[in-house]
Amino acid sequence: MFYPNQKDEDKKNYIDSLRVIGSLSNLFSDSNTPYLYYRIAEKLFCKSFGADDLSRGDVALDAFKSGMGIGLKTFLASNNKSFQKVAEFNRDRRSYQNLTAGKIIKEVSKLRNKRIKFTQNLYDIDHSIYHCVVRDENRFKIFEEKMDFIDIEHIADVVKKDNIIKFNDNLHEYSFNISKSTLTKRFVTTNFVDEFDVKILLDPLMDIQKCLSKNKLFDTNTNIKETIYLPLYGKNKIVYPRSGLNQWNAKGRRRDEDEVYIPIPIAVHKRSPTFFPKRDTPFNLKLPNKKILKVKLCQSDSKALMSYSNKELGKWILRDVLNLKYSQLLTYDKLQEIGVDSVRIDKIDELLYEINFSSVGSYEDYLEV
Repeated sequence: MFYPNQKDEDKKNYIDSLRVIGSLSNLFSDSNTPYLYYRIAEKLFCKSFGADDLSRGDVALDAFKSGMGIGLKTFLASNNKSFQKVAEFNRDRRSYQNLTAGKIIKEVSKLRNKRIKFTQNLYDIDHSIYHCVVRDENRFKIFEEKMDFIDIEHIADVVKKDNIIKFNDNLHEYSFNISKSTLTKRFVTTNFVDEFDVKILLDPLMDIQKCLSKNKLFDTNTNIKETIYLPLYGKNKIVYPRSGLNQWNAKGRRRDEDEVYIPIPIAVHKRSPTFFPKRDTPFNLKLPNKKILKVKLCQSDSKALMSYSNKELGKWILRDVLNLKYSQLLTYDKLQEIGVDSVRIDKIDELLYEINFSSVGSYEDYLEV
């Protein structure tokens, strides 16, 4: 568990913050059950407990702290055993759309497990849990449980009805919606680690206006100056066998088996010509696990992002995160399996940047904006 082991002061701040947001529920509905938007819940959790916010990372977890990954969820109490979405596989439809129900479930389960493992590798996470804010009448309840991998060897009771396939793995019950490509899990929320009342304001808009009239200053500062996206593939969505992330396999001189570079298309330079320092100028690149690499742009037209030690970037991407064996080529299919094909680079200042993996299609979406 995460919540029971946190400082009392941090838990109080978390509860107070949730109460404030819950008190504004009449802005959105007339229900006695407090409303909580999931993105706000994520922000409050990370701020209260000093956890790293992964919501911009397009990964299977929402936060992490001290080696623990956390999937954050908020939903109505209902009957305390409702199904809630835990994964979506729209971009992977082609890998299972023509299979039988049993084979669909096995394929989806493999994809789910790979994405959890990928995220844990990316952030050096040992284990993961779900942290849920369950919404009941005039009340919030905190529930936590371990985030298990789907036990594929023990999948049983596969039943298909229309577009829904239900199954279990002797640990949890699951349901897969074929048409929506979404996997849901049944959360049996009976043993809460905390719960507290929420007082809903009758006219929250008036109360907010009163507060704002006393303080007209707004802090709009952010530590991110600019963001770009880079593809992990070449033309026609091919990870070339002798360049880019397979640079170690290039012909010519002998290369370290971890030597790679991330390609920087000319379109990125044209779109953001001052984003990166000039070619061969060293700068720092902060990884999701907080390790910092010294990197530079190199090759003609500054088309490659490489670490100063040729092997550091490759070791992190190929071995630590993607779990590729030495001499194993990276393919686009491998990237699709884990739901990423791009990286996001955030510019913090002239010599400090941050990198994170991004979901399939992110680079293309970036070019279209």
